[in-house]
Amino acid sequence: MRRVVAGLSVLAVLLAACGQRAASAPITATSEHAVVNGIAAGPVPPDPRVGAIFLGGGDLHTCTGSVLHSAGGDLVLTAAHCLAAGLPTNFVPGFSGSAPPAEVWTVDTVYLDPRWLATQDPRADYAIARVSRPDGAAVEARAGSALSLGSAPGPGTRVSVVGYPVGAGGAPIGCRAETALTQGTYPTLPCAGLVDGTSGAPWISGSTVTGVIGGLDGGGCEENVSYSAPFDEQTTALLDRAEAGGPGDVAPQAFNDPC
Repeated sequence: MRRVVAGLSVLAVLLAACGQRAASAPITATSEHAVVNGIAAGPVPPDPRVGAIFLGGGDLHTCTGSVLHSAGGDLVLTAAHCLAAGLPTNFVPGFSGSAPPAEVWTVDTVYLDPRWLATQDPRADYAIARVSRPDGAAVEARAGSALSLGSAPGPGTRVSVVGYPVGAGGAPIGCRAETALTQGTYPTLPCAGLVDGTSGAPWISGSTVTGVIGGLDGGGCEENVSYSAPFDEQTTALLDRAEAGGPGDVAPQAFNDPC
């Protein structure tokens, strides 16, 4: 499973959920994962548009996010279940091993789909965060570019996924595969080894993000298939609200883990 069961008030409890381990070194894709159609995640170079998400103010990264194109250059996209009420959250674009304070952006405001706030609807398992750092630099400027928000990929669409296995330090993994649909709604990606911590990882087609690991079963209970919430007009509406600014939302304190 690729989820971090976010929303718990104590980080140790959060990391213990679903058997996840708080590792001193990152989990990586290994041969123990069942490979689907010969496709498995492996080490990839850091992408400055993709970064690690740190919960609790420490060195442990627990999810993945991506820089989302916006007028202010200050928005990050991830999975809704990656965010926890009451826990400080940071984002480091292009993370590779370590990051000086100048490369850390703080999550200031979170925007969530009303369906996630009401019932943690897996079709709304995405979130947009506004980030900042003390010198006022925009994360999009630091990354050099950003991903534009797109709609859910149709079956047979080839996408790339880049994410960070949970841990302290480490580097990203990724894979490239063709999407399918599950239950007629959820975009599906057959790729082994997208382990815990890659929740929120963007599904990239060119310069567009068409999904993030999450959605059905929090991204999937098996480690050889990942899911995304279906991006649609409600995802676009959330971006519009984030770009407009104003008050954000408070994430639920517990994620109802289906696995």
